[in-house]
Amino acid sequence: MQPLRSLGQRAGLTHARVLAAARELLAESGFEALTMRSLALRLDVSPNALYSHVESKTALIDDVLDDVLSEVKTPESDVEDASAGLHAIMASTHEVLLAHADLVPLFLARQGARGPNAQELGEIVLTLLALEGVDGPRAREALRVLIVYTIGFTAFATQAPLMPMDQQQPSTGELAMNFDSGLRWLLNGIAAPN
Repeated sequence: MQPLRSLGQRAGLTHARVLAAARELLAESGFEALTMRSLALRLDVSPNALYSHVESKTALIDDVLDDVLSEVKTPESDVEDASAGLHAIMASTHEVLLAHADLVPLFLARQGARGPNAQELGEIVLTLLALEGVDGPRAREALRVLIVYTIGFTAFATQAPLMPMDQQQPSTGELAMNFDSGLRWLLNGIAAPN
């Protein structure tokens, strides 16, 4: 006798398919348009079928944000220059967030992501910080600062400016250089002895 399948499994859904449809809906129509009902309609299933894969809209958002972080490139595990590794991972995170600008307000609202991809990236950063001689509570603080800087700068770069029209807006290239410079300053400050 075969085991019973849940409603979502019977509908041919997978967690990945639910996340992909949610990302499409968010990109097309924004956060307000993403409801379990609208997502179910897009997937041509009943809303109850979704609950086999996500427990709530909040969990769905957390899963979408964490899924995006799977695109972040990480340095090799045997990286010799920890500072360069830290710079690379945070720069890649910034690039991924820029590529998913529609999700940046959700990263701000949720104060980052919490899933397995976010945890793995956090552990990599903490390992690199330890190689720089930064550990314990100071490393956790440095991780938080790097995350806030990266998400915050991406929000700044992707939101419509409130500057008067007669002031020239920074170009994409200028903003990229600003992010890079600021990240280097942060990393130098983090690595500096207390």
